[in-house]
Amino acid sequence: MTKVTKILAGYVGRNALPEVTADDAKRLTHVNVAFGHVQDAAITYPYPETASELLRLKSINAELTILLSVGGWGAGGFSEAAMTAEGRRRFCESAIEILRSYPFDGIDLDWEYPTYAVANIAASPKDKENFTLLLQELRDTLDQYGRGHRHYLLTIAAGADQYYLDGTEMDRVAPYLDFVQLMTYDMRGGFQTLTGHHTNLYTSTGDLFRISSDQSVRLFTQAGVPLNKIVIGAAFYSRMWKDVPDRNHGLLQMTPGPGGYGPTYTQLAADYFNNPEYTRYWDDEAKAPYLFNGSSFITYDDAESLAHKCKYIQDQGLAGIMFWEYSCDQTRTLLKAMHDALHS
Repeated sequence: MTKVTKILAGYVGRNALPEVTADDAKRLTHVNVAFGHVQDAAITYPYPETASELLRLKSINAELTILLSVGGWGAGGFSEAAMTAEGRRRFCESAIEILRSYPFDGIDLDWEYPTYAVANIAASPKDKENFTLLLQELRDTLDQYGRGHRHYLLTIAAGADQYYLDGTEMDRVAPYLDFVQLMTYDMRGGFQTLTGHHTNLYTSTGDLFRISSDQSVRLFTQAGVPLNKIVIGAAFYSRMWKDVPDRNHGLLQMTPGPGGYGPTYTQLAADYFNNPEYTRYWDDEAKAPYLFNGSSFITYDDAESLAHKCKYIQDQGLAGIMFWEYSCDQTRTLLKAMHDALHS
């Protein structure tokens, strides 16, 4: 019986593309180049120097699939583009212009988030159905462009919790997508004053915020997304709360302010893991590590938590795993750990 190859996708900032090593290019199945943006209903990506980097990566790994990711937190233009037939047409035409100009293999949409203005971008209740129309038309346009010679991928990055499902029609959207990348990181931190894991596989007993990678998968399958189209997310960076009460090793404690971004994995490895002030704890319910020094609480992914995520992917029949963001781990530990776990 042939073993199904699982997706191992990484978001790589445009400026970090030269940092992608030959070994990592061979480990990855997909690269999402961050970011293109939407201006006047058109996708823009005015960085011609990227083409040579994409060709370099493809020369190392001919099977590597590279997508242009369009959007990101705080990147607007989607609601306006999707609002009218003319806007959607211009959006789709510009996608083809991108594919003619660069050796991308498809488009990844990272609209954060349809119907929500939380990132200070335009939003409308009509985004819910317009998102479906936009993806339907983009899928048709990509198919027409590739007809007879190749398939261009269309994927999305999706918020992990119920709010995203309330703002979209995932049962109608799923057929147009090659896979859905659940952003199962930042699941807490920026809006919560209760400490906890930001990229946990499961939910801990006593956690008021029930979201986890497993819960997100359940929500999306119930909403009509097939398991074999779901990719879960891993974090190459941490979230941190300060002034945390020294109880329960800092886990599930109320704090004066929300959790901000913490050190990258590179910084954790250099300054925290061997720092005697910090102790690493393992939450076996959540399958997640954290650091605590009596005052600061840090939640992150490491090789152990990623091994559990990869086993979950195999056991549940998911499409694979992706991560944000490549340059945050210059030790190259986490990508290797995921690759090894998926191929063990």
